[in-house]
Amino acid sequence: MFYFIDESGNTGLNLFDPNQPKLYYGVLGCRANLDVIAEPLLKQLRKDLGVKRIHANELGVGRLTSVAERLARFSKKSDLRFSFYKVSKPDHAVITFFDQVFDAGLNDAVAWHHYWTPLRYVLLFKVSFLFDEDLAKQAWSARREQNPARCEEKLKTLYAALLERVDRLPDARSRELVTGAIKWAAANPKAISYGSSNHESTLQISPNLVGFQQVLQAIASQSAARNSRVNRITVDRQTEFNGAQAELADIYRRLRGHKTDMGPGMPKADYSNMPETPPVFVPGDESAGLELVDVTLWLAKRMEEDKPISPELRALFWSQAKRGMTDEVSLAALDQRWRHLAHLPEPENPLPEELTKIWTTPNRSVVRP
Repeated sequence: MFYFIDESGNTGLNLFDPNQPKLYYGVLGCRANLDVIAEPLLKQLRKDLGVKRIHANELGVGRLTSVAERLARFSKKSDLRFSFYKVSKPDHAVITFFDQVFDAGLNDAVAWHHYWTPLRYVLLFKVSFLFDEDLAKQAWSARREQNPARCEEKLKTLYAALLERVDRLPDARSRELVTGAIKWAAANPKAISYGSSNHESTLQISPNLVGFQQVLQAIASQSAARNSRVNRITVDRQTEFNGAQAELADIYRRLRGHKTDMGPGMPKADYSNMPETPPVFVPGDESAGLELVDVTLWLAKRMEEDKPISPELRALFWSQAKRGMTDEVSLAALDQRWRHLAHLPEPENPLPEELTKIWTTPNRSVVRP
């Protein structure tokens, strides 16, 4: 399998650009190398359009429509499969705060079952309810801070603001849990280790790397489903994040063959089929495959943002996307995935005494998976 990766909506470590609230990744997969088999068609299309390279944003709906049918025929014949991944950047700031401060392996005030079971998401939604954009910005500023003393000061301000809002939570148990966790974190800043040690570690917690995790997991899943090995992963070259992406891909490669059980009822982390081949970073104007994924990602983003496209372009999109995958990192997506927890039936009988003890006694020696 050959995969071609492009991204859109990149604002680097600025998560709060109102014009680009989401980061998008497009993944185009094919059994053959698109840099070889698509080049003859693209050469003719470039000639017909009078351009050196096909860039969707420059051509726009009108001019792309004129070549959409030929691209769709090629996509069907070659069985191209497009997958689409999204990260809500403002939500990412809140989620990363929660995952660091409320991690039961770091925060002794958080019992293991409130983090290593689906109750994690109930608690996450409670905590996220306390945030507005200003507090999310404060959380992200502290997360990026490389000076420990300044990070601690920023967190003190943030913790105080959150504690002032805890009374907004409707139930006493939630107020107790959140208050206890925040007060413990405030008293033990070194245990929480919230800031970044350097610029490279900051890149690893960026939305770009969170989205790239989805990309690598998708490649592993799709290649396994098609019983095919990954021959090449071609990524659009850009200076800021390619090094961090390569490092992440190497970490995942070394995890190949492993599976991790995160906890009862939680998704399993399966690294069994992680690609062994490292990503190759190529300028977008030097790869036919990157030209193609640029077009489809541009269409996906327009559809996501409810912007108009022609019927021909919609048909082109679905010729590739109908067998692809999609996923999103956001509070809304997590809510959709876990909202059934709010509708679970009450137990008919009292909980067994042993289980009651487990749920009421904080575990202070949790080992992180």
